[in-house]
Amino acid sequence: MLLKDDLAVRTLVHAAALDWVPSPAKGVERRMLFRIGDEKARATSIVRYAPGSHFARHGHPGGEEFLVLEGTFQDETGDFPAGTYVRNPPGTGHAPGSEDGCTIFVKLWQFGATDRERVVARPGDGKSIALRPGVISSFLLFQSASEHVMLETWQPDAEINLVNPEGLELLVLNGSFDSESDTLTRWSWLRLPPGQPLTAHVGPEGASVWFKSAPLLHDDVCAFAD
Repeated sequence: MLLKDDLAVRTLVHAAALDWVPSPAKGVERRMLFRIGDEKARATSIVRYAPGSHFARHGHPGGEEFLVLEGTFQDETGDFPAGTYVRNPPGTGHAPGSEDGCTIFVKLWQFGATDRERVVARPGDGKSIALRPGVISSFLLFQSASEHVMLETWQPDAEINLVNPEGLELLVLNGSFDSESDTLTRWSWLRLPPGQPLTAHVGPEGASVWFKSAPLLHDDVCAFAD
């Protein structure tokens, strides 16, 4: 399967409007945003776990990165409430599920091959960053030589500008903003190729966003095993 795989063009998906597609695990459904491959895939998705649902234990040879959007995600390492950001590097594995149900935003097979840092940033964690005009709060969740992952809250009716030297990916968590001729609302996902900056005109209720400044596909991205 190839879905939104052209990384050279501006890509916008209003994920809240997509149908839920069943996964191989009973009670686990997903909304696919980006995909190269079938069940083994480079993928970005929003995944919903029904109460009591789970996957069997499996590995993540290409790494896994996720943000808990609703509920509490669980595996054998602990409970991860809404707002938790996790990076499970290549070679890790787990048996994920949720006793009460949850929804996550997740990226698979998009780690650099040498990235071995595990990150768990719970709500309120992260490094507070100096505020730019129009920004109420700004937290750095992860930083490496090639990636900066941020969680920000934007003021109502503000104009926000993000430079984009390497590539930019953004998910609206709450609120809304206008960019170009589009209105982005809760769970709208935007991907911009390098060199296309973002100008956002924030709606009257403000906006909370997760975003990443990084190559859209690392030069040393984990390769699929034969």
